[in-house]
Amino acid sequence: MKILFVIDTFDTNNNGTSISAQRFADELKRQGHEVKILCADNEPSEDKFLVDEFVVHGFDNLIKKHGFQFAAVNNDVIKKAIEWADVVHIFMPFALETAAASMAQDMGKPCTGAFHIQPENIWSSVNMGKIDFIQRATYDFWWRYIYRRFRHIHVPSAFMGRMLEKRGYKSKIHVISNGIQDDFIAAGHRNIEHGKPKKSPEYEGKIVIMMVGRLAHEKRQDVIIDAVQYSRYADKIQLIFAGKGPEYEKYVQLGKKLKYQPEFVYVGRDRLIELLSQCDVYVHASDMESEAISCIEAFATGLVPVIANSEVSATPQFALDGRSLFIPGNPQDLARSIDYWLDHPNERKYMEELYQKAAKAYTLENSVRQFIRMLEEEIEDNSKEHAK
Repeated sequence: MKILFVIDTFDTNNNGTSISAQRFADELKRQGHEVKILCADNEPSEDKFLVDEFVVHGFDNLIKKHGFQFAAVNNDVIKKAIEWADVVHIFMPFALETAAASMAQDMGKPCTGAFHIQPENIWSSVNMGKIDFIQRATYDFWWRYIYRRFRHIHVPSAFMGRMLEKRGYKSKIHVISNGIQDDFIAAGHRNIEHGKPKKSPEYEGKIVIMMVGRLAHEKRQDVIIDAVQYSRYADKIQLIFAGKGPEYEKYVQLGKKLKYQPEFVYVGRDRLIELLSQCDVYVHASDMESEAISCIEAFATGLVPVIANSEVSATPQFALDGRSLFIPGNPQDLARSIDYWLDHPNERKYMEELYQKAAKAYTLENSVRQFIRMLEEEIEDNSKEHAK
Protein backbone atom coordinates (compact mmCIF):
# COMPACT_ATOMS: atom_id res chain seq x y z
CA MET A 1 0.00 0.00 0.00
CA LYS A 2 1.26 3.49 -0.85
CA ILE A 3 0.48 5.72 2.13
CA LEU A 4 0.89 9.50 2.12
CA PHE A 5 1.29 11.27 5.47
CA VAL A 6 0.40 14.96 5.46
CA ILE A 7 1.90 16.91 8.36
CA ASP A 8 3.36 20.42 8.65
CA THR A 9 6.52 19.34 10.49
CA PHE A 10 7.90 15.80 10.27
CA ASP A 11 11.60 15.88 11.24
CA THR A 12 11.53 17.11 14.83
CA ASN A 13 12.07 15.41 18.17
CA ASN A 14 10.26 17.99 20.28
CA ASN A 15 6.72 17.50 19.01
CA GLY A 16 4.71 14.46 20.03
CA THR A 17 2.59 14.30 16.87
CA SER A 18 5.65 14.44 14.62
CA ILE A 19 7.44 11.78 16.66
CA SER A 20 4.40 9.51 16.37
CA ALA A 21 4.28 10.11 12.61
CA GLN A 22 7.96 9.15 12.33
CA ARG A 23 7.47 5.95 14.29
CA PHE A 24 4.34 4.96 12.38
CA ALA A 25 6.14 5.58 9.08
CA ASP A 26 9.08 3.40 10.12
CA GLU A 27 6.85 0.58 11.34
CA LEU A 28 4.64 0.72 8.25
CA LYS A 29 7.74 0.35 6.09
CA ARG A 30 8.91 -2.54 8.24
CA GLN A 31 5.54 -4.21 7.66
CA GLY A 32 5.99 -3.87 3.88
CA HIS A 33 4.19 -0.65 2.96
CA GLU A 34 5.49 2.42 1.13
CA VAL A 35 5.25 5.72 3.01
CA LYS A 36 5.95 9.25 1.81
CA ILE A 37 5.53 12.54 3.63
CA LEU A 38 4.01 15.81 2.42
CA CYS A 39 5.51 18.46 4.73
CA ALA A 40 7.59 21.63 5.06
CA ASP A 41 10.84 20.13 6.40
CA ASN A 42 14.16 21.74 5.61
CA GLU A 43 15.94 18.53 4.62
CA PRO A 44 14.93 17.04 1.24
CA SER A 45 14.49 13.28 0.89
CA GLU A 46 13.24 10.79 -1.70
CA ASP A 47 10.47 9.97 0.78
CA LYS A 48 9.18 13.54 0.95
CA PHE A 49 7.11 15.96 -1.08
CA LEU A 50 8.29 19.33 0.20
CA VAL A 51 6.45 22.63 0.37
CA ASP A 52 7.70 25.92 1.79
CA GLU A 53 7.39 26.97 5.41
CA PHE A 54 4.61 29.43 6.22
CA VAL A 55 5.89 32.07 8.62
CA VAL A 56 3.40 33.54 11.10
CA HIS A 57 4.96 36.93 11.73
CA GLY A 58 5.00 37.92 15.39
CA PHE A 59 4.50 34.33 16.59
CA ASP A 60 7.24 32.50 14.69
CA ASN A 61 9.67 32.39 17.61
CA LEU A 62 7.03 30.97 19.97
CA ILE A 63 5.97 28.37 17.38
CA LYS A 64 9.58 27.27 16.86
CA LYS A 65 10.09 26.90 20.64
CA HIS A 66 7.27 24.36 20.59
CA GLY A 67 9.19 22.33 17.99
CA PHE A 68 6.84 23.23 15.17
CA GLN A 69 6.55 25.14 11.93
CA PHE A 70 3.56 25.69 9.64
CA ALA A 71 3.56 24.60 6.00
CA ALA A 72 2.50 26.73 3.06
CA VAL A 73 0.00 25.48 0.49
CA ASN A 74 1.42 24.51 -2.89
CA ASN A 75 -1.30 22.90 -5.00
CA ASP A 76 1.11 21.49 -7.60
CA VAL A 77 3.13 19.63 -4.96
CA ILE A 78 -0.02 18.49 -3.15
CA LYS A 79 -1.52 17.12 -6.39
CA LYS A 80 1.69 15.25 -7.22
CA ALA A 81 1.80 13.70 -3.76
CA ILE A 82 -1.84 12.60 -3.79
CA GLU A 83 -1.49 11.12 -7.28
CA TRP A 84 1.33 8.91 -5.94
CA ALA A 85 -0.69 7.58 -3.00
CA ASP A 86 -3.22 4.78 -2.59
CA VAL A 87 -4.49 6.43 0.59
CA VAL A 88 -3.87 9.76 2.30
CA HIS A 89 -3.63 10.28 6.07
CA ILE A 90 -3.94 13.79 7.52
CA PHE A 91 -2.29 14.51 10.89
CA MET A 92 -3.23 18.11 11.69
CA PRO A 93 -6.07 20.60 11.10
CA PHE A 94 -4.09 23.37 9.43
CA ALA A 95 -3.83 24.90 5.94
CA LEU A 96 -1.65 22.27 4.23
CA GLU A 97 -3.72 19.40 5.58
CA THR A 98 -7.02 21.03 4.71
CA ALA A 99 -5.90 21.68 1.14
CA ALA A 100 -4.69 18.08 0.83
CA ALA A 101 -7.94 16.67 2.26
CA SER A 102 -10.00 18.79 -0.11
CA MET A 103 -7.92 17.80 -3.13
CA ALA A 104 -7.98 14.10 -2.19
CA GLN A 105 -11.75 14.31 -1.94
CA ASP A 106 -11.99 15.99 -5.35
CA MET A 107 -9.67 13.37 -6.88
CA GLY A 108 -11.62 10.48 -5.35
CA LYS A 109 -8.69 9.27 -3.24
CA PRO A 110 -9.29 7.54 0.11
CA CYS A 111 -8.40 9.91 2.94
CA THR A 112 -8.42 9.58 6.73
CA GLY A 113 -7.74 12.09 9.49
CA ALA A 114 -6.08 12.11 12.88
CA PHE A 115 -6.97 14.18 15.93
CA HIS A 116 -3.76 14.50 17.95
CA ILE A 117 -3.77 18.19 18.82
CA GLN A 118 -6.13 19.37 21.52
CA PRO A 119 -7.40 22.93 21.14
CA GLU A 120 -6.68 23.26 24.85
CA ASN A 121 -2.97 22.70 24.16
CA ILE A 122 -2.84 25.34 21.45
CA TRP A 123 -4.67 27.98 23.48
CA SER A 124 -2.54 27.25 26.55
CA SER A 125 0.37 28.81 24.67
CA VAL A 126 -1.34 32.16 25.17
CA ASN A 127 -2.82 31.33 28.62
CA MET A 128 -6.34 30.70 27.29
CA GLY A 129 -6.40 26.90 27.53
CA LYS A 130 -9.10 26.75 30.21
CA ILE A 131 -11.65 29.12 28.64
CA ASP A 132 -14.39 26.69 27.62
CA PHE A 133 -16.20 28.72 24.96
CA ILE A 134 -12.91 29.20 23.08
CA GLN A 135 -12.28 25.45 23.11
CA ARG A 136 -15.85 24.71 21.97
CA ALA A 137 -15.54 27.22 19.14
CA THR A 138 -12.23 25.66 18.03
CA TYR A 139 -13.60 22.10 18.01
CA ASP A 140 -16.59 23.33 15.99
CA PHE A 141 -14.43 25.29 13.56
CA TRP A 142 -12.11 22.31 12.97
CA TRP A 143 -15.11 20.05 12.28
CA ARG A 144 -16.50 22.42 9.67
CA TYR A 145 -13.08 23.36 8.27
CA ILE A 146 -11.56 19.89 7.83
CA TYR A 147 -12.75 16.92 9.92
CA ARG A 148 -16.21 16.67 8.30
CA ARG A 149 -14.36 15.48 5.19
CA PHE A 150 -13.26 12.22 6.85
CA ARG A 151 -15.30 9.05 7.25
CA HIS A 152 -12.65 7.75 9.66
CA ILE A 153 -10.73 9.64 12.35
CA HIS A 154 -7.83 8.23 14.37
CA VAL A 155 -7.58 9.34 18.00
CA PRO A 156 -4.81 8.11 20.35
CA SER A 157 -7.03 7.54 23.40
CA ALA A 158 -10.58 6.74 24.45
CA PHE A 159 -10.59 10.11 26.22
CA MET A 160 -10.08 11.93 22.90
CA GLY A 161 -12.76 9.78 21.29
CA ARG A 162 -15.23 10.86 23.97
CA MET A 163 -14.20 14.48 23.50
CA LEU A 164 -14.97 14.36 19.77
CA GLU A 165 -18.29 12.64 20.31
CA LYS A 166 -19.17 15.23 22.96
CA ARG A 167 -18.32 18.00 20.49
CA GLY A 168 -20.62 16.52 17.84
CA TYR A 169 -18.10 14.86 15.50
CA LYS A 170 -20.01 12.38 13.33
CA SER A 171 -17.19 10.37 11.72
CA LYS A 172 -16.26 6.86 12.82
CA ILE A 173 -13.73 7.19 15.63
CA HIS A 174 -10.82 4.73 15.80
CA VAL A 175 -9.06 4.63 19.18
CA ILE A 176 -5.48 3.58 18.43
CA SER A 177 -2.59 4.30 20.77
CA ASN A 178 0.42 6.02 19.24
CA GLY A 179 2.36 3.02 20.53
CA ILE A 180 5.78 2.59 22.11
CA GLN A 181 8.88 1.03 20.65
CA ASP A 182 10.06 -2.40 21.76
CA ASP A 183 13.27 -0.95 23.23
CA PHE A 184 11.37 0.51 26.19
CA ILE A 185 9.61 -2.78 26.93
CA ALA A 186 12.87 -4.72 26.60
CA ALA A 187 14.59 -2.32 29.02
CA GLY A 188 11.73 -2.72 31.47
CA HIS A 189 11.97 -6.49 31.27
CA ARG A 190 15.69 -6.31 32.08
CA ASN A 191 15.08 -3.89 34.93
CA ILE A 192 12.39 -6.08 36.48
CA GLU A 193 14.12 -9.42 35.98
CA HIS A 194 17.71 -8.44 36.80
CA GLY A 195 17.31 -5.25 38.80
CA LYS A 196 17.85 -1.67 37.74
CA PRO A 197 21.38 -0.65 36.78
CA LYS A 198 23.55 1.09 39.34
CA LYS A 199 23.02 4.83 39.31
CA SER A 200 25.61 7.01 37.61
CA PRO A 201 28.00 8.82 40.00
CA GLU A 202 26.12 12.10 39.62
CA TYR A 203 22.90 10.44 40.84
CA GLU A 204 24.36 8.14 43.48
CA GLY A 205 22.72 8.70 46.85
CA LYS A 206 19.95 10.81 45.29
CA ILE A 207 16.28 10.15 44.63
CA VAL A 208 15.80 10.69 40.90
CA ILE A 209 12.42 11.88 39.65
CA MET A 210 11.82 12.51 35.96
CA MET A 211 9.29 13.94 33.54
CA VAL A 212 9.50 13.82 29.75
CA GLY A 213 7.74 16.49 27.69
CA ARG A 214 7.97 19.94 26.15
CA LEU A 215 8.79 22.72 28.58
CA ALA A 216 5.42 24.36 28.01
CA HIS A 217 2.90 25.98 30.33
CA GLU A 218 0.30 23.20 30.09
CA LYS A 219 2.86 20.47 30.87
CA ARG A 220 3.21 21.92 34.40
CA GLN A 221 6.82 21.07 35.21
CA ASP A 222 6.52 23.99 37.65
CA VAL A 223 4.19 21.89 39.83
CA ILE A 224 6.89 19.22 40.15
CA ILE A 225 9.53 21.78 41.13
CA ASP A 226 7.20 23.26 43.76
CA ALA A 227 6.25 19.79 45.05
CA VAL A 228 9.84 18.96 45.98
CA GLN A 229 9.73 21.63 48.72
CA TYR A 230 6.80 19.85 50.35
CA SER A 231 8.41 16.41 50.25
CA ARG A 232 10.04 14.83 53.28
CA TYR A 233 12.80 13.80 50.85
CA ALA A 234 13.42 17.32 49.50
CA ASP A 235 17.13 17.27 50.41
CA LYS A 236 17.68 14.08 48.36
CA ILE A 237 15.56 14.67 45.23
CA GLN A 238 17.16 15.28 41.84
CA LEU A 239 14.68 16.31 39.14
CA ILE A 240 15.34 15.57 35.47
CA PHE A 241 13.23 17.21 32.76
CA ALA A 242 13.67 15.81 29.26
CA GLY A 243 12.50 18.23 26.59
CA LYS A 244 12.78 21.75 25.23
CA GLY A 245 10.30 24.59 25.10
CA PRO A 246 9.37 28.20 25.83
CA GLU A 247 9.27 27.82 29.64
CA TYR A 248 12.93 26.79 29.94
CA GLU A 249 14.24 30.04 31.45
CA LYS A 250 11.32 30.25 33.89
CA TYR A 251 11.88 26.70 35.12
CA VAL A 252 15.63 27.22 35.51
CA GLN A 253 14.94 30.18 37.79
CA LEU A 254 12.22 28.31 39.70
CA GLY A 255 14.56 25.37 40.27
CA LYS A 256 17.23 27.46 41.96
CA LYS A 257 15.35 27.21 45.25
CA LEU A 258 15.97 23.44 45.42
CA LYS A 259 19.02 21.82 47.00
CA TYR A 260 19.72 19.99 43.74
CA GLN A 261 18.78 22.17 40.81
CA PRO A 262 16.77 20.38 38.09
CA GLU A 263 18.60 19.00 35.09
CA PHE A 264 17.22 19.90 31.67
CA VAL A 265 18.20 17.43 28.96
CA TYR A 266 17.31 16.80 25.33
CA VAL A 267 18.36 13.27 24.50
CA GLY A 268 17.85 10.45 22.03
CA ARG A 269 16.03 7.19 22.72
CA ASP A 270 18.98 5.19 24.09
CA ARG A 271 20.03 7.88 26.56
CA LEU A 272 16.39 8.43 27.54
CA ILE A 273 16.06 4.74 28.43
CA GLU A 274 19.29 4.95 30.46
CA LEU A 275 17.93 7.89 32.45
CA LEU A 276 14.51 6.33 33.01
CA SER A 277 16.20 3.14 34.22
CA GLN A 278 17.99 5.15 36.94
CA CYS A 279 14.83 6.88 38.15
CA ASP A 280 12.94 6.10 41.32
CA VAL A 281 9.57 7.62 40.33
CA TYR A 282 8.17 9.13 37.12
CA VAL A 283 5.83 12.13 37.33
CA HIS A 284 3.52 13.35 34.56
CA ALA A 285 2.08 16.67 35.72
CA SER A 286 0.49 17.88 32.47
CA ASP A 287 -2.95 19.47 32.61
CA MET A 288 -3.75 18.52 29.01
CA GLU A 289 -2.78 15.44 26.98
CA SER A 290 -4.34 13.51 24.11
CA GLU A 291 -2.36 10.45 25.28
CA ALA A 292 1.19 11.19 26.62
CA ILE A 293 3.25 8.46 25.00
CA SER A 294 6.21 9.52 27.18
CA CYS A 295 4.32 8.34 30.26
CA ILE A 296 3.80 4.89 28.72
CA GLU A 297 7.50 4.73 27.81
CA ALA A 298 8.37 5.54 31.42
CA PHE A 299 6.28 2.81 33.04
CA ALA A 300 7.31 0.40 30.29
CA THR A 301 10.87 0.67 31.64
CA GLY A 302 9.61 -0.37 35.08
CA LEU A 303 8.65 2.86 36.81
CA VAL A 304 5.60 3.72 38.88
CA PRO A 305 4.04 6.87 37.40
CA VAL A 306 2.40 9.66 39.38
CA ILE A 307 -0.11 11.39 37.08
CA ALA A 308 -2.12 14.61 37.29
CA ASN A 309 -5.77 13.55 37.45
CA SER A 310 -6.92 16.22 35.00
CA GLU A 311 -10.35 16.19 33.37
CA VAL A 312 -8.87 17.35 30.05
CA SER A 313 -6.10 14.76 29.88
CA ALA A 314 -6.06 11.15 28.69
CA THR A 315 -3.05 10.23 30.85
CA PRO A 316 -5.01 9.30 34.03
CA GLN A 317 -6.22 6.21 32.12
CA PHE A 318 -2.79 4.66 32.75
CA ALA A 319 -3.05 4.76 36.56
CA LEU A 320 -3.61 1.25 37.89
CA ASP A 321 -5.02 2.69 41.13
CA GLY A 322 -5.54 5.99 42.91
CA ARG A 323 -2.08 6.01 44.46
CA SER A 324 -0.69 7.01 41.07
CA LEU A 325 -2.94 10.07 40.78
CA PHE A 326 -2.71 13.56 42.27
CA ILE A 327 -4.82 16.71 42.14
CA PRO A 328 -3.73 18.62 39.01
CA GLY A 329 -1.82 21.80 39.70
CA ASN A 330 -1.48 20.95 43.40
CA PRO A 331 2.17 20.58 44.51
CA GLN A 332 1.25 19.52 48.06
CA ASP A 333 -0.85 16.63 46.78
CA LEU A 334 1.89 15.65 44.35
CA ALA A 335 4.41 15.63 47.21
CA ARG A 336 2.03 13.38 49.17
CA SER A 337 1.92 10.88 46.27
CA ILE A 338 5.68 10.95 45.75
CA ASP A 339 6.34 10.44 49.47
CA TYR A 340 3.94 7.50 49.59
CA TRP A 341 5.89 5.60 46.95
CA LEU A 342 9.24 6.53 48.50
CA ASP A 343 7.98 5.44 51.94
CA HIS A 344 6.88 2.03 50.59
CA PRO A 345 9.73 0.62 48.45
CA ASN A 346 8.41 -2.95 48.51
CA GLU A 347 4.97 -1.86 47.34
CA ARG A 348 6.62 0.31 44.70
CA LYS A 349 8.64 -2.64 43.44
CA TYR A 350 5.51 -4.78 43.18
CA MET A 351 3.65 -2.08 41.25
CA GLU A 352 6.63 -1.50 38.95
CA GLU A 353 6.16 -5.08 37.72
CA LEU A 354 2.43 -4.52 37.13
CA TYR A 355 3.03 -1.28 35.26
CA GLN A 356 5.72 -2.86 33.12
CA LYS A 357 3.33 -5.66 32.15
CA ALA A 358 0.54 -3.15 31.43
CA ALA A 359 2.78 -1.32 28.94
CA LYS A 360 2.86 -4.37 26.67
CA ALA A 361 -0.68 -3.51 25.51
CA TYR A 362 0.70 -0.38 23.81
CA THR A 363 3.27 -1.76 21.38
CA LEU A 364 3.90 0.19 18.20
CA GLU A 365 3.54 -2.96 16.09
CA ASN A 366 0.04 -3.59 17.42
CA SER A 367 -0.97 0.06 16.96
CA VAL A 368 0.19 0.10 13.34
CA ARG A 369 -1.73 -3.09 12.57
CA GLN A 370 -4.91 -1.40 13.86
CA PHE A 371 -4.04 1.70 11.83
CA ILE A 372 -3.70 -0.39 8.66
CA ARG A 373 -7.14 -1.88 9.28
CA MET A 374 -8.56 1.65 9.48
CA LEU A 375 -6.92 2.58 6.17
CA GLU A 376 -8.25 -0.59 4.53
CA GLU A 377 -11.74 0.21 5.80
CA GLU A 378 -11.52 3.70 4.29
CA ILE A 379 -10.29 2.31 0.96
CA GLU A 380 -13.23 -0.08 0.88
CA ASP A 381 -15.74 2.63 1.83
CA ASN A 382 -14.30 5.00 -0.76
CA SER A 383 -14.49 2.33 -3.44
CA LYS A 384 -18.15 1.66 -2.64
CA GLU A 385 -18.98 5.36 -2.78
CA HIS A 386 -17.41 5.83 -6.21
CA ALA A 387 -18.98 2.62 -7.54
CA LYS A 388 -22.47 4.06 -7.06
